Amino acid sequence: MAKKVVGRPTPRVEGERKVSGQAVYAVDVVLPGMLWGKVLRSPISAGLIKRIDASRALQLPGVKTVITGEDVTGLKIGRRVYDMPILADGVVRFIGEKVAAVAAETEEIAEQALDLIEVEYEEMEPVLDPLEATSPASRLIHPDVASYDGLPVKLEAPSNVFVTMAWKKGNLDLGLQESDLIVENTFTTNKVHHAYIEPHSCVVKAEESGGAELWSCSKVPYAVRDQLATAVRIDPEKLVVHPVYIGGDFGGKGDFMDLPVCYFLSLKSGRPVKMVMDYDEEFIAGNPRHSSIIRIKTGAKKDGTLIAHHMEFIFDSGAYGAFKPNGFLQGPRECPGPYRIPHGLVEERMVYTNKIPCGHMRAPGDPQGVFANESQMDLVARKLGMDPAEFRRKNLMRDGEELPTGGEIGHIKGEETLEMALRESGYRKPKAKNTGRGIALTQWLPNGGEGAVTITIDEKGDITLASAMLDQGCGTYTVLCEIVGEELQAPLDKIRAQSLDTKTGRKDTGVGGSRATRVYGNAAYDAALKAREEIKKTAAEHLGGSPDDILIANGGVLHRGAERRMTYADLVRAKGSPIQVEGYYNDRSKVHEASMCVQVAEVEVDPETGQIKLKKLTNAHHTGTVLNPLMHQGQIEGGAVMGIGYALMEHLIVDGGKVITANFGDYKIPTIHDIPELKTVVKESPTGPGPYHSMAIGETAIIPVAAAIANALEDAVGVRIKSLPLTAEFVYDALHNRKS
Repeated sequence: MAKKVVGRPTPRVEGERKVSGQAVYAVDVVLPGMLWGKVLRSPISAGLIKRIDASRALQLPGVKTVITGEDVTGLKIGRRVYDMPILADGVVRFIGEKVAAVAAETEEIAEQALDLIEVEYEEMEPVLDPLEATSPASRLIHPDVASYDGLPVKLEAPSNVFVTMAWKKGNLDLGLQESDLIVENTFTTNKVHHAYIEPHSCVVKAEESGGAELWSCSKVPYAVRDQLATAVRIDPEKLVVHPVYIGGDFGGKGDFMDLPVCYFLSLKSGRPVKMVMDYDEEFIAGNPRHSSIIRIKTGAKKDGTLIAHHMEFIFDSGAYGAFKPNGFLQGPRECPGPYRIPHGLVEERMVYTNKIPCGHMRAPGDPQGVFANESQMDLVARKLGMDPAEFRRKNLMRDGEELPTGGEIGHIKGEETLEMALRESGYRKPKAKNTGRGIALTQWLPNGGEGAVTITIDEKGDITLASAMLDQGCGTYTVLCEIVGEELQAPLDKIRAQSLDTKTGRKDTGVGGSRATRVYGNAAYDAALKAREEIKKTAAEHLGGSPDDILIANGGVLHRGAERRMTYADLVRAKGSPIQVEGYYNDRSKVHEASMCVQVAEVEVDPETGQIKLKKLTNAHHTGTVLNPLMHQGQIEGGAVMGIGYALMEHLIVDGGKVITANFGDYKIPTIHDIPELKTVVKESPTGPGPYHSMAIGETAIIPVAAAIANALEDAVGVRIKSLPLTAEFVYDALHNRKS
C-alpha cells in the first residue's frame, strides 16, 4: 500500500521553534541565583603541579568558590576508560588541561579570577610523537594505566599503548606467500575538529545530598548521567538530566566535558552554575578526530585478484582515552572495504601522548582508514596496470560473502553502486589537461541499541510522541512523527514530540553511530502498532462488532459495516481517559545488510601552484527505504561537505603540544565557494534494519571523499599524496620533486 506520510520530503517538526528562538539550549537555561563557572587550563604539555594559590581569586568581589585537584583527588571519569581526572590531580598531561575552576556572579568576574590564581609547575619533557610513545623506552604518561577501570583489554604491564585490538580472517602470511605482487604504503592523517556551531555548555543545580539536576548538550543523557555518577560515587538515580536542544554534534556531543567540574562548583557554592566553553577552549581542549598513522600491505595475483590485506592503525589518543565510548575506534575493522579478500588482518593501537585528547567524530576511524585503503587500492591497480574501477569491480563482494575481517553480509550491492557512480559521474568521458577523476567507496554496518517511545492520544485528538531520545540535529523526531502519522493516518500538525528527562523516561543507549532511526524508529513503529490495536479495540467497544471491523483513516476510525465514524477525540472522550502505549526496541547486534556508497571526485590541478580545484563530486548510494527524502539528501550533502573539508583544508595544527589553530580565522572549514557541483543518485531497496526496511545514511557520505580526491589528484597530474589534508603545498612539492 502506498505511503501517505513516510517517504515525503517533510520539513522538520522542530524547525519553527529553532528559527523563532523558542528552542532551549543548555546555554539558554537560567536559574535563580545562578553563577558562572570558568576553568584555568595548563600552559604546559607535561609536568607536576607543585603549588596552587587561589587566595587572591577568592578575595575578588563576586567570586563564590574555587576548586582545584585537591577537592576532587582520586576521582576519574570517562565514557568507558576512566583515566581522566576531573581536575588535574597533581599532574598535567596536555596544554589545555583543567587545573582549577572558579564560580562567580558573572562570567567577567570568573575570568578575572582565573588570572589571580597562581600555579607553580615542574615541567617534564613531553611525549608528543605517537611512534616514539610506543617504545618501551618512552616515558609513561599514565604509570597507573593497568589499574584503570574500563580498559577493553586488560594490560599486563603499564604502557603508552593502552588499547590493542585485532580482527582477522584466514592466514595473512600464507596469503602473502601466494601473492604475485605485494604493495606496501604508509598513510597519515591529522586531527580535525567537529566545528559545530554550539560549543560545549552545561548547567548544574546540585543539592547537599549530592544529587543534582543537569542540563548538558549531550546526546546520550543516560550515559552521561551514569558517567558522572560513577566518577563522583553516587547513585545515578540521584541525578536528573533535563532535555535541551543540541546545536550540532557530528559525534562530539556524547561526553561529559565540563559537567563534572560544574557539578562540584555547584555543590561547593550551594548555587546553580553554568559553564560554556569559549571556542578557543573547544579547539585546544575539545575532543577532535584522531590523527593516525596507517600502514598497509596488500597481496594480489597478476590478474588483479586480491589475496591478502594487512592494515595497521596507530591512533594518537592524546593525553586521555576518556572521550571514546568503547575505549577504541570501531571503524578500522570495516576499513579494508567490501572486497573479496580471503586473508585479512586489521590491527589497531591507541597511544597516549601529551596532546589534546581525542574522541568521536562522524564515522570514528573510518575516514582515516578508508583514505588509506582506497588510496592503496588505486596504487595496487596502477602497479598491475589495471583501471582502478575495473580492479575494484573484479574484487567487490557479492551478497552473502564475507568481509575481509570476517562476517557474512547478506546484502551489499557493491557492483551495482559502482556502476551507478561511474555512469552518473561521466567517469570514462574525455578530460581536459590536468583534470582527473578518482573513485573511492565504503560500506556501512551500524550497531544497534535500546530505546523507547510512548504515544499518548488526548481528549482533543492530539497525539504526543515522547521519548528520552535527544535529537542531535539530524531531525530524528521528525522521522518518528512521520512513522506515527503513517500508522495512525494522522496529519503531522496533530502530532507533537516531547523529550523526557532521565527521571520520567526509560533508560536507553542514546543516539550515535547512525543508529537513531533504527532504534527509536522501530520503537515508534512498535508504539504505533500498539496504538492502532488500542484504537480499534476502543472503537469496537463503542461502535459494536470486533476490532477487525474497524478501519483507521483520516485521523479517526470507520466501522466497515455500520459506516459510522469517530475521531480520535471522540474515542478518548468515550473511553474517559487518554489512549497511551509504549513502544520498545532493544537489539544491539551489528546488521548484516550494508549501506553502500561510491563516490567519484573530479579535480583540476594548477601545476604551477599545486592548487586543487574540486569541480564535481558524485555520490552514489545503495540504501534501504528512504523515509524523508529532504533530510536523507541533507545527510548526504552534509557528510560530503565535511569530507571535503577533511580532504582539502581542515587541520587542527599541534606544534610542540600546543594547538595553534585555535580560532576560525586559522582553522579553515569549507565555505560556499569551496563546494563543487554535488550530484547524488540513490537506489532504494526494501532491505534494512530500520522501520519500513530503512538503512543508515548519516555517516557514509563523509568517509570516501578524501580518498576519491587523492585518487583524482594522481589521475590529473601523476603525483600521489599520502597525507591529509591535500594542500597545494604538498602537491607543489611533489610536482617539483618529480621534475627534479
